[in-house]
Amino acid sequence: MTAKDKTTLSQVNANKVQGTFFSKHHVDLPLLFGLFLALCFSLFVLYSASGQEIDMLTRQVTRTGAAFLLMIAVAQIPPRYYAKLSIYLYIIGLILLVLVELFGDISKGAQRWLNLGVVRIQPSEIFKVVMPLMVATFLSKGSLPPKILNTIIAFVIVGMPTVLILMQPDLGTASLVAVAGFIAIFIAGLSWWWIIVGAGAAAAALPVMWNFVLHDYQKQRVFTLLDPSSDPLGAGYHIIQSKIAIGSGGLYGKGWLQGSQSQLDFLPEPHTDFIFAVLSEETGLVGFLILMSLYCFIIGRCVLITLQTRDNFERILCGSFTFTFMFYIFVNIGMVSGILPVVGVPLPLISYGGTAMITLTICFGMIMSIHTHKKTNFFREN
Repeated sequence: MTAKDKTTLSQVNANKVQGTFFSKHHVDLPLLFGLFLALCFSLFVLYSASGQEIDMLTRQVTRTGAAFLLMIAVAQIPPRYYAKLSIYLYIIGLILLVLVELFGDISKGAQRWLNLGVVRIQPSEIFKVVMPLMVATFLSKGSLPPKILNTIIAFVIVGMPTVLILMQPDLGTASLVAVAGFIAIFIAGLSWWWIIVGAGAAAAALPVMWNFVLHDYQKQRVFTLLDPSSDPLGAGYHIIQSKIAIGSGGLYGKGWLQGSQSQLDFLPEPHTDFIFAVLSEETGLVGFLILMSLYCFIIGRCVLITLQTRDNFERILCGSFTFTFMFYIFVNIGMVSGILPVVGVPLPLISYGGTAMITLTICFGMIMSIHTHKKTNFFREN
């Protein structure tokens, strides 16, 4: 078979793939299947973590269905349009963060919500999607690895919303947004010298952060992390109960709906931040391995899609979404296990909630869009 024949055959096979139902409708079947299994597993755990509350389970099913429809809708839009919209979404997000600082609703000592009359939104959540998108668009327009000036501008792009979110204060979301942006810069080819200098600068800034940025309750979280037993009935109570729940699960767990720490209300927010402790107590190591297998399947599929991308914009965007998803998992399990401070990060795809679910499905929808659309070199066209 000649080289020309091989090329023709590969084009025919590609056309056949494009003709299948899921490719035609820009849905990646393996990724969709992995997400569906994870969300089914979520409902199994959530029923127990919520205290068998059917209303909460019904709301979660409704939100999950809406999030899946949104993901499929997002996947239909070619990636080049997301690149065109990135700057507008970024500017709108910054304006909303400023409005939060000026007119936002105050709840539990934090000013994070903006009441628009019809809806009440948390603008900081927008940047979990917009930050990687904006950085990927900006850096992809130049040569990679990025030059010094472009790298500095990229750090400024990451820094402005991060500072505004810190002022709310919301250390957890600010950290996630900053990490999402830094991952995008790193994937673009950030020099290790920048990383070394940045790590040194961060270490030097720790005393300033401690004395002038962190609030008293945030400092208390650090003290609790270092020694939960110093205040077992106060600040350290929740993390101690979480460790008891995780450790008592053993190999097979105590059984579904049989967890003492979760069912007797020893755990705080068992259906959101601490749902991993419920899972570990009731299903043990087996349940943990099932969850990790689902996560690994989803992450592996996203990594494969990243490796198959066709230009720098797609590679940076897919890679940053994938590794940010991994970071969310690490932070939640780390804080529940007592190796990281408690910062209020839900367990992706498992915890109860609508905003985090929608944010994640938008990211996965963009990954599907990149994988299923035909090659278009946006930056050459413009």
